[in-house]
Amino acid sequence: MTSPAGIRVVEARVYFLPVMTRMPLKFGGQTVTSVTCARVAVTVENAHGDRAVGWGETPLSVQWAWPADLPYDIRYEAMQRFVMDLARQWIAFGETGHPLVLGARFLEEVLPSLRHAQNQAEPSAALPTLAALICASPFDIALHDAYGVLHGVDTYQTYGREHLPCDLATLLEPAEGSGVSFAGRVPADYLVTNPAAVPTHLPAWHLVGGLDPLTDDDRTGTEPDDGEPVTLVDWIKTDGLTCLKVKLTGTNTAWDFDRLVRVGDIAIQAHSPHLSADFNCTVTDPTYVNEILDRLAADHPRIFGMIRYVEQPFPYELEEHPIDVRSVSRRKPLFLDESAHDWRQVRFGRGLGWTGVALKTCKTQSGAILSACWARAHGMPLMVQDLTNPMLAQIPHCRLAAHAATIMGVETNSMQFYPAASAIEARVHPGLYRRRGGQIDLSSLGSTGFGYRVAEIDRTLPDPMPL
Repeated sequence: MTSPAGIRVVEARVYFLPVMTRMPLKFGGQTVTSVTCARVAVTVENAHGDRAVGWGETPLSVQWAWPADLPYDIRYEAMQRFVMDLARQWIAFGETGHPLVLGARFLEEVLPSLRHAQNQAEPSAALPTLAALICASPFDIALHDAYGVLHGVDTYQTYGREHLPCDLATLLEPAEGSGVSFAGRVPADYLVTNPAAVPTHLPAWHLVGGLDPLTDDDRTGTEPDDGEPVTLVDWIKTDGLTCLKVKLTGTNTAWDFDRLVRVGDIAIQAHSPHLSADFNCTVTDPTYVNEILDRLAADHPRIFGMIRYVEQPFPYELEEHPIDVRSVSRRKPLFLDESAHDWRQVRFGRGLGWTGVALKTCKTQSGAILSACWARAHGMPLMVQDLTNPMLAQIPHCRLAAHAATIMGVETNSMQFYPAASAIEARVHPGLYRRRGGQIDLSSLGSTGFGYRVAEIDRTLPDPMPL
Protein backbone atom coordinates (compact mmCIF):
# COMPACT_ATOMS: atom_id res chain seq x y z
CA MET A 1 0.00 0.00 0.00
CA THR A 2 1.27 3.47 -0.84
CA SER A 3 0.29 6.53 1.14
CA PRO A 4 1.05 10.24 1.39
CA ALA A 5 3.89 11.26 3.68
CA GLY A 6 3.17 10.98 7.36
CA ILE A 7 3.08 13.79 9.89
CA ARG A 8 4.66 14.59 13.22
CA VAL A 9 3.58 16.98 15.97
CA VAL A 10 5.79 20.07 16.24
CA GLU A 11 3.69 22.30 18.49
CA ALA A 12 0.76 22.00 20.90
CA ARG A 13 -1.37 24.63 22.60
CA VAL A 14 -3.74 23.90 25.49
CA TYR A 15 -6.74 25.94 26.64
CA PHE A 16 -9.00 25.20 29.60
CA LEU A 17 -12.58 26.40 29.10
CA PRO A 18 -14.90 26.22 32.15
CA VAL A 19 -18.61 25.55 31.68
CA MET A 20 -21.43 25.65 34.25
CA THR A 21 -24.51 23.43 33.95
CA ARG A 22 -27.95 25.01 33.92
CA MET A 23 -29.25 21.97 35.80
CA PRO A 24 -27.31 19.30 37.70
CA LEU A 25 -26.59 16.07 35.83
CA LYS A 26 -26.87 12.99 38.04
CA PHE A 27 -25.75 9.53 36.98
CA GLY A 28 -25.19 6.63 39.34
CA GLY A 29 -23.73 8.08 42.53
CA GLN A 30 -22.23 11.17 40.84
CA THR A 31 -23.61 14.65 40.20
CA VAL A 32 -22.10 17.18 37.78
CA THR A 33 -22.68 20.92 38.17
CA SER A 34 -19.72 22.18 36.12
CA VAL A 35 -17.06 20.91 33.76
CA THR A 36 -13.85 22.18 32.19
CA CYS A 37 -13.19 21.45 28.54
CA ALA A 38 -9.62 20.88 27.43
CA ARG A 39 -9.24 22.42 23.97
CA VAL A 40 -6.05 21.63 22.09
CA ALA A 41 -4.46 22.92 18.89
CA VAL A 42 -1.63 20.83 17.45
CA THR A 43 0.61 21.88 14.61
CA VAL A 44 1.83 19.03 12.41
CA GLU A 45 4.50 18.90 9.74
CA ASN A 46 5.25 16.45 6.95
CA ALA A 47 8.61 15.52 5.44
CA HIS A 48 8.35 18.40 2.95
CA GLY A 49 7.96 20.98 5.68
CA ASP A 50 4.28 21.58 4.99
CA ARG A 51 2.32 22.42 8.13
CA ALA A 52 -1.29 22.41 9.30
CA VAL A 53 -3.14 23.01 12.56
CA GLY A 54 -5.72 20.62 13.94
CA TRP A 55 -8.15 21.04 16.82
CA GLY A 56 -9.50 18.71 19.48
CA GLU A 57 -11.61 19.20 22.56
CA THR A 58 -12.92 17.00 25.37
CA PRO A 59 -14.75 17.76 28.64
CA LEU A 60 -12.63 16.69 31.61
CA SER A 61 -15.60 14.88 33.13
CA VAL A 62 -14.01 14.03 36.47
CA GLN A 63 -17.06 12.40 38.05
CA TRP A 64 -17.60 10.06 35.12
CA ALA A 65 -13.97 9.15 34.50
CA TRP A 66 -12.83 8.99 38.10
CA PRO A 67 -15.63 8.16 40.58
CA ALA A 68 -13.90 8.09 43.96
CA ASP A 69 -14.04 9.34 47.53
CA LEU A 70 -11.12 11.67 46.83
CA PRO A 71 -12.07 15.37 46.90
CA TYR A 72 -13.09 16.66 43.50
CA ASP A 73 -10.31 19.28 43.40
CA ILE A 74 -7.61 16.65 43.82
CA ARG A 75 -8.94 14.58 40.94
CA TYR A 76 -9.54 17.59 38.71
CA GLU A 77 -6.09 19.08 39.27
CA ALA A 78 -4.46 15.70 38.60
CA MET A 79 -6.25 15.50 35.26
CA GLN A 80 -5.24 19.04 34.35
CA ARG A 81 -1.59 18.26 35.14
CA PHE A 82 -1.77 15.15 33.02
CA VAL A 83 -3.11 17.15 30.08
CA MET A 84 -0.08 19.41 30.31
CA ASP A 85 2.28 16.41 30.59
CA LEU A 86 0.70 15.01 27.43
CA ALA A 87 1.23 18.25 25.53
CA ARG A 88 4.92 18.19 26.31
CA GLN A 89 5.16 14.49 25.53
CA TRP A 90 3.50 14.81 22.11
CA ILE A 91 6.01 17.48 21.11
CA ALA A 92 8.88 15.28 22.30
CA PHE A 93 7.41 12.14 20.71
CA GLY A 94 8.99 12.89 17.35
CA GLU A 95 7.48 9.94 15.48
CA THR A 96 6.16 10.40 11.94
CA GLY A 97 3.21 8.57 10.40
CA HIS A 98 -0.50 8.38 9.78
CA PRO A 99 -2.52 9.66 12.77
CA LEU A 100 -4.19 6.28 13.36
CA VAL A 101 -0.81 4.56 13.56
CA LEU A 102 0.75 7.35 15.61
CA GLY A 103 -2.26 7.45 17.92
CA ALA A 104 -2.19 3.69 18.49
CA ARG A 105 1.55 3.74 19.23
CA PHE A 106 1.23 6.66 21.61
CA LEU A 107 -1.63 5.00 23.49
CA GLU A 108 0.21 1.70 23.82
CA GLU A 109 3.80 2.86 24.36
CA VAL A 110 3.72 6.36 25.86
CA LEU A 111 0.44 6.87 27.72
CA PRO A 112 0.87 3.96 30.19
CA SER A 113 4.40 5.00 31.19
CA LEU A 114 3.41 8.65 31.51
CA ARG A 115 0.43 7.69 33.66
CA HIS A 116 2.64 5.41 35.76
CA ALA A 117 5.11 8.26 36.33
CA GLN A 118 2.38 10.62 37.51
CA ASN A 119 0.85 7.96 39.75
CA GLN A 120 4.27 7.21 41.25
CA ALA A 121 4.69 10.89 42.00
CA GLU A 122 1.17 11.16 43.45
CA PRO A 123 0.21 7.70 44.75
CA SER A 124 -2.68 9.12 46.80
CA ALA A 125 -4.30 10.38 43.57
CA ALA A 126 -3.61 7.56 41.13
CA LEU A 127 -5.11 8.42 37.75
CA PRO A 128 -7.43 5.68 36.41
CA THR A 129 -7.11 4.51 32.82
CA LEU A 130 -10.38 6.13 31.81
CA ALA A 131 -9.31 9.52 33.17
CA ALA A 132 -5.97 9.22 31.35
CA LEU A 133 -7.75 8.48 28.08
CA ILE A 134 -9.97 11.54 28.48
CA CYS A 135 -6.87 13.69 28.97
CA ALA A 136 -5.24 12.13 25.90
CA SER A 137 -8.23 12.44 23.61
CA PRO A 138 -8.10 16.13 22.57
CA PHE A 139 -4.53 15.68 21.30
CA ASP A 140 -5.44 12.53 19.39
CA ILE A 141 -8.55 14.14 17.90
CA ALA A 142 -6.53 17.19 16.88
CA LEU A 143 -3.95 14.94 15.18
CA HIS A 144 -6.61 13.33 12.99
CA ASP A 145 -8.08 16.74 12.19
CA ALA A 146 -4.69 18.18 11.25
CA TYR A 147 -3.90 15.31 8.89
CA GLY A 148 -7.13 15.88 6.98
CA VAL A 149 -6.53 19.63 6.85
CA LEU A 150 -2.95 19.15 5.61
CA HIS A 151 -4.12 16.89 2.76
CA GLY A 152 -7.22 18.97 1.99
CA VAL A 153 -9.63 16.10 2.61
CA ASP A 154 -12.21 15.01 5.14
CA THR A 155 -10.67 13.09 8.04
CA TYR A 156 -12.83 10.04 7.31
CA GLN A 157 -11.42 9.90 3.80
CA THR A 158 -7.99 9.28 5.30
CA TYR A 159 -8.91 5.83 6.66
CA GLY A 160 -8.65 4.11 3.29
CA ARG A 161 -5.87 2.40 1.37
CA GLU A 162 -4.72 5.54 -0.38
CA HIS A 163 -3.63 7.10 2.93
CA LEU A 164 -2.84 4.26 5.33
CA PRO A 165 0.64 2.72 5.09
CA CYS A 166 -0.46 -0.59 6.64
CA ASP A 167 -3.46 -2.83 7.06
CA LEU A 168 -5.40 -3.44 10.26
CA ALA A 169 -3.55 -6.72 10.88
CA THR A 170 -0.64 -4.63 12.18
CA LEU A 171 -2.93 -2.89 14.70
CA LEU A 172 -5.58 -5.45 15.68
CA GLU A 173 -5.80 -9.11 16.66
CA PRO A 174 -9.04 -11.05 16.16
CA ALA A 175 -10.73 -13.13 18.81
CA GLU A 176 -9.34 -16.65 18.95
CA GLY A 177 -11.43 -19.06 16.90
CA SER A 178 -13.53 -16.28 15.36
CA GLY A 179 -12.35 -16.85 11.80
CA VAL A 180 -11.84 -13.09 11.45
CA SER A 181 -8.77 -11.80 9.64
CA PHE A 182 -7.66 -8.18 9.39
CA ALA A 183 -5.07 -8.89 6.70
CA GLY A 184 -5.60 -6.50 3.79
CA ARG A 185 -8.38 -4.69 5.61
CA VAL A 186 -8.48 -0.96 6.47
CA PRO A 187 -10.90 1.07 8.59
CA ALA A 188 -12.79 2.22 5.50
CA ASP A 189 -13.94 -1.39 5.08
CA TYR A 190 -15.88 -1.14 8.36
CA LEU A 191 -17.00 2.50 8.29
CA VAL A 192 -19.39 4.52 6.16
CA THR A 193 -16.96 6.51 4.03
CA ASN A 194 -18.77 6.96 0.71
CA PRO A 195 -19.84 10.62 0.91
CA ALA A 196 -23.15 9.79 -0.76
CA ALA A 197 -23.96 7.27 1.97
CA VAL A 198 -22.97 9.32 5.01
CA PRO A 199 -26.14 10.61 6.72
CA THR A 200 -26.52 14.36 7.17
CA HIS A 201 -29.21 13.90 9.84
CA LEU A 202 -29.09 11.55 12.84
CA PRO A 203 -31.72 10.56 15.42
CA ALA A 204 -30.79 12.20 18.72
CA TRP A 205 -30.89 10.36 22.04
CA HIS A 206 -31.96 12.52 24.99
CA LEU A 207 -30.47 11.81 28.42
CA VAL A 208 -32.94 11.50 31.31
CA GLY A 209 -30.71 12.22 34.31
CA GLY A 210 -31.46 11.01 37.80
CA LEU A 211 -32.44 14.50 38.98
CA ASP A 212 -34.35 15.51 35.86
CA PRO A 213 -38.02 16.38 36.46
CA LEU A 214 -40.23 14.25 34.26
CA THR A 215 -43.45 16.29 34.59
CA ASP A 216 -44.53 19.53 36.23
CA ASP A 217 -45.33 17.54 39.39
CA ASP A 218 -41.56 16.92 39.81
CA ARG A 219 -40.62 20.60 39.80
CA THR A 220 -39.03 21.90 43.00
CA GLY A 221 -39.04 25.60 42.19
CA THR A 222 -35.27 25.70 41.75
CA GLU A 223 -35.33 25.02 38.00
CA PRO A 224 -33.82 27.63 35.65
CA ASP A 225 -36.08 30.10 33.90
CA ASP A 226 -34.04 30.62 30.76
CA GLY A 227 -36.51 29.78 28.03
CA GLU A 228 -35.26 26.21 27.63
CA PRO A 229 -37.40 23.17 28.48
CA VAL A 230 -37.12 21.75 31.98
CA THR A 231 -39.31 18.66 32.23
CA LEU A 232 -38.98 15.56 30.07
CA VAL A 233 -42.49 16.15 28.76
CA ASP A 234 -41.50 19.63 27.56
CA TRP A 235 -38.23 18.39 26.03
CA ILE A 236 -40.06 15.74 24.01
CA LYS A 237 -42.59 18.29 22.78
CA THR A 238 -40.00 20.96 21.92
CA ASP A 239 -37.37 18.74 20.27
CA GLY A 240 -39.64 16.04 18.83
CA LEU A 241 -37.63 13.38 20.66
CA THR A 242 -38.02 9.71 19.78
CA CYS A 243 -35.07 8.23 21.73
CA LEU A 244 -34.68 8.45 25.51
CA LYS A 245 -31.70 7.19 27.54
CA VAL A 246 -32.62 6.64 31.19
CA LYS A 247 -29.95 7.03 33.87
CA LEU A 248 -30.48 4.63 36.79
CA THR A 249 -28.88 4.14 40.20
CA GLY A 250 -27.94 0.45 39.98
CA THR A 251 -28.33 0.36 43.77
CA ASN A 252 -32.06 0.88 44.33
CA THR A 253 -34.24 -1.67 42.55
CA ALA A 254 -37.55 0.00 43.39
CA TRP A 255 -36.38 3.44 42.22
CA ASP A 256 -34.85 2.10 39.00
CA PHE A 257 -37.93 0.08 38.12
CA ASP A 258 -40.27 2.99 38.85
CA ARG A 259 -38.07 5.36 36.83
CA LEU A 260 -38.18 3.10 33.78
CA VAL A 261 -41.95 2.73 34.08
CA ARG A 262 -42.54 6.47 34.48
CA VAL A 263 -40.29 7.38 31.56
CA GLY A 264 -41.76 4.56 29.50
CA ASP A 265 -45.33 5.73 30.12
CA ILE A 266 -44.41 9.29 29.12
CA ALA A 267 -42.67 7.98 26.01
CA ILE A 268 -45.72 5.93 25.00
CA GLN A 269 -48.03 8.92 25.39
CA ALA A 270 -45.65 11.12 23.39
CA HIS A 271 -45.00 8.51 20.66
CA SER A 272 -41.28 8.31 21.52
CA PRO A 273 -40.69 4.63 20.80
CA HIS A 274 -37.05 4.02 21.79
CA LEU A 275 -35.50 3.63 25.26
CA SER A 276 -32.15 2.56 26.67
CA ALA A 277 -31.22 1.84 30.29
CA ASP A 278 -27.90 3.02 31.72
CA PHE A 279 -26.83 1.76 35.16
CA ASN A 280 -23.42 3.53 35.06
CA CYS A 281 -21.17 0.75 36.38
CA THR A 282 -22.87 0.51 39.80
CA VAL A 283 -24.13 -3.09 39.58
CA THR A 284 -22.04 -6.07 40.69
CA ASP A 285 -24.57 -8.91 40.28
CA PRO A 286 -26.38 -9.61 36.98
CA THR A 287 -29.41 -10.69 39.01
CA TYR A 288 -30.06 -7.01 39.80
CA VAL A 289 -30.52 -6.13 36.13
CA ASN A 290 -32.31 -9.37 35.26
CA GLU A 291 -34.95 -8.89 37.93
CA ILE A 292 -35.79 -5.42 36.67
CA LEU A 293 -35.94 -6.57 33.06
CA ASP A 294 -38.04 -9.63 33.91
CA ARG A 295 -40.49 -7.57 35.95
CA LEU A 296 -40.80 -5.09 33.09
CA ALA A 297 -41.39 -7.92 30.63
CA ALA A 298 -44.14 -9.35 32.86
CA ASP A 299 -45.85 -6.15 34.04
CA HIS A 300 -45.07 -3.65 31.27
CA PRO A 301 -44.30 -5.64 28.13
CA ARG A 302 -44.64 -2.64 25.84
CA ILE A 303 -42.01 -0.68 27.78
CA PHE A 304 -39.77 -3.74 27.88
CA GLY A 305 -40.07 -3.97 24.11
CA MET A 306 -39.08 -0.32 23.72
CA ILE A 307 -35.68 -0.87 25.38
CA ARG A 308 -33.16 -1.14 22.55
CA TYR A 309 -30.18 -2.00 24.76
CA VAL A 310 -28.76 -1.93 28.28
CA GLU A 311 -25.62 0.11 28.83
CA GLN A 312 -22.72 -0.85 31.14
CA PRO A 313 -24.34 -1.93 34.41
CA PHE A 314 -21.11 -3.46 35.76
CA PRO A 315 -17.74 -2.08 36.96
CA TYR A 316 -15.56 -0.93 34.10
CA GLU A 317 -12.42 -2.71 35.30
CA LEU A 318 -13.23 -5.95 33.44
CA GLU A 319 -10.11 -7.80 34.52
CA GLU A 320 -10.80 -7.03 38.17
CA HIS A 321 -14.50 -7.86 37.79
CA PRO A 322 -14.72 -10.59 35.10
CA ILE A 323 -18.48 -11.02 35.47
CA ASP A 324 -20.23 -13.47 33.17
CA VAL A 325 -22.99 -11.28 31.74
CA ARG A 326 -24.64 -13.74 29.34
CA SER A 327 -27.80 -13.90 31.44
CA VAL A 328 -28.33 -10.16 30.83
CA SER A 329 -27.44 -10.20 27.14
CA ARG A 330 -29.93 -13.03 26.58
CA ARG A 331 -32.64 -10.62 27.67
CA LYS A 332 -31.45 -7.43 25.94
CA PRO A 333 -28.41 -6.35 23.92
CA LEU A 334 -25.70 -5.39 26.41
CA PHE A 335 -23.28 -2.62 25.41
CA LEU A 336 -19.84 -1.91 26.81
CA ASP A 337 -19.30 1.77 27.52
CA GLU A 338 -16.90 2.74 30.31
CA SER A 339 -15.12 -0.60 29.88
CA ALA A 340 -14.48 -0.12 26.17
CA HIS A 341 -11.11 1.57 26.66
CA ASP A 342 -9.71 -0.04 23.51
CA TRP A 343 -10.21 -2.99 21.18
CA ARG A 344 -8.49 -5.37 23.61
CA GLN A 345 -11.05 -4.57 26.28
CA VAL A 346 -13.80 -5.07 23.71
CA ARG A 347 -12.33 -8.48 22.89
CA PHE A 348 -12.19 -9.37 26.59
CA GLY A 349 -15.76 -8.18 27.12
CA ARG A 350 -17.04 -10.20 24.19
CA GLY A 351 -15.65 -13.29 25.88
CA LEU A 352 -17.73 -12.50 28.98
CA GLY A 353 -20.94 -12.17 27.00
CA TRP A 354 -21.16 -8.46 26.11
CA THR A 355 -22.82 -8.07 22.73
CA GLY A 356 -22.33 -4.44 21.66
CA VAL A 357 -20.01 -1.45 22.04
CA ALA A 358 -20.79 2.18 22.87
CA LEU A 359 -18.02 4.28 21.33
CA LYS A 360 -16.86 7.63 22.68
CA THR A 361 -14.43 10.08 21.12
CA CYS A 362 -13.35 11.04 24.66
CA LYS A 363 -11.33 7.80 24.66
CA THR A 364 -9.46 9.11 21.58
CA GLN A 365 -10.38 9.03 17.93
CA SER A 366 -7.73 6.39 17.26
CA GLY A 367 -9.15 4.11 19.92
CA ALA A 368 -12.73 4.64 18.75
CA ILE A 369 -11.88 3.83 15.12
CA LEU A 370 -9.94 0.68 16.03
CA SER A 371 -12.65 -0.48 18.47
CA ALA A 372 -15.31 0.13 15.84
CA CYS A 373 -13.41 -1.96 13.30
CA TRP A 374 -12.80 -4.80 15.76
CA ALA A 375 -16.41 -4.85 16.92
CA ARG A 376 -17.84 -4.66 13.41
CA ALA A 377 -15.61 -7.50 12.21
CA HIS A 378 -16.90 -9.66 15.08
CA GLY A 379 -20.57 -8.85 14.56
CA MET A 380 -20.97 -6.51 17.53
CA PRO A 381 -23.39 -3.59 16.94
CA LEU A 382 -22.31 -0.05 17.75
CA MET A 383 -23.63 3.08 19.41
CA VAL A 384 -21.94 6.42 19.98
CA GLN A 385 -22.51 7.84 23.44
CA ASP A 386 -22.11 11.38 24.69
CA LEU A 387 -19.92 12.93 27.34
CA THR A 388 -22.24 15.96 27.33
CA ASN A 389 -20.01 17.39 24.59
CA PRO A 390 -20.32 21.14 23.98
CA MET A 391 -18.53 23.49 21.60
CA LEU A 392 -15.94 21.82 19.32
CA ALA A 393 -16.20 18.52 21.21
CA GLN A 394 -19.64 17.97 19.70
CA ILE A 395 -18.36 17.78 16.13
CA PRO A 396 -16.01 14.73 16.11
CA HIS A 397 -18.52 13.03 18.42
CA CYS A 398 -21.34 13.39 15.89
CA ARG A 399 -19.02 12.63 12.98
CA LEU A 400 -18.13 9.29 14.57
CA ALA A 401 -21.81 8.37 14.84
CA ALA A 402 -22.46 9.31 11.21
CA HIS A 403 -19.63 7.08 9.99
CA ALA A 404 -19.92 4.18 12.44
CA ALA A 405 -23.36 2.98 11.28
CA THR A 406 -24.79 2.92 14.80
CA ILE A 407 -27.95 1.00 15.65
CA MET A 408 -29.75 4.34 15.89
CA GLY A 409 -28.28 7.82 15.70
CA VAL A 410 -26.25 9.38 18.49
CA GLU A 411 -26.66 10.40 22.09
CA THR A 412 -26.35 14.18 22.34
CA ASN A 413 -27.27 16.10 25.44
CA SER A 414 -25.08 19.19 25.88
CA MET A 415 -28.06 21.30 24.79
CA GLN A 416 -29.89 20.01 27.87
CA PHE A 417 -27.28 20.86 30.46
CA TYR A 418 -25.32 23.83 29.08
CA PRO A 419 -26.92 25.11 25.85
CA ALA A 420 -25.38 28.59 26.19
CA ALA A 421 -21.85 27.14 26.17
CA SER A 422 -22.09 26.37 22.45
CA ALA A 423 -23.87 29.53 21.31
CA ILE A 424 -20.84 30.76 19.37
CA GLU A 425 -20.28 27.45 17.56
CA ALA A 426 -24.02 27.23 16.89
CA ARG A 427 -23.89 30.35 14.72
CA VAL A 428 -21.86 28.33 12.21
CA HIS A 429 -23.44 24.91 12.87
CA PRO A 430 -27.00 25.58 14.11
CA GLY A 431 -28.23 22.05 13.48
CA LEU A 432 -25.51 20.44 15.59
CA TYR A 433 -26.44 22.20 18.81
CA ARG A 434 -30.24 21.97 18.54
CA ARG A 435 -32.39 18.90 18.10
CA ARG A 436 -35.30 19.40 15.76
CA GLY A 437 -37.78 16.71 14.80
CA GLY A 438 -35.80 14.39 17.06
CA GLN A 439 -32.65 14.79 14.97
CA ILE A 440 -29.43 16.74 14.65
CA ASP A 441 -28.27 18.20 11.35
CA LEU A 442 -24.65 17.78 10.19
CA SER A 443 -25.05 19.48 6.81
CA SER A 444 -23.14 22.62 7.83
CA LEU A 445 -19.82 20.79 8.27
CA GLY A 446 -16.82 21.72 6.17
CA SER A 447 -14.92 19.49 3.78
CA THR A 448 -11.48 19.22 5.45
CA GLY A 449 -10.48 17.60 8.70
CA PHE A 450 -13.51 17.18 10.95
CA GLY A 451 -15.20 20.11 9.22
CA TYR A 452 -15.08 22.47 12.19
CA ARG A 453 -14.79 25.64 10.07
CA VAL A 454 -12.77 27.08 12.96
CA ALA A 455 -11.91 30.28 11.09
CA GLU A 456 -15.61 31.16 11.02
CA ILE A 457 -16.22 30.46 14.71
CA ASP A 458 -15.72 33.76 16.47
CA ARG A 459 -14.74 32.43 19.90
CA THR A 460 -12.14 34.40 21.85
CA LEU A 461 -9.85 31.98 23.64
CA PRO A 462 -7.77 32.73 26.72
CA ASP A 463 -4.00 32.66 26.48
CA PRO A 464 -2.75 29.08 26.05
CA MET A 465 -1.39 27.37 29.13
CA PRO A 466 2.39 27.69 29.44
CA LEU A 467 4.26 24.48 28.67
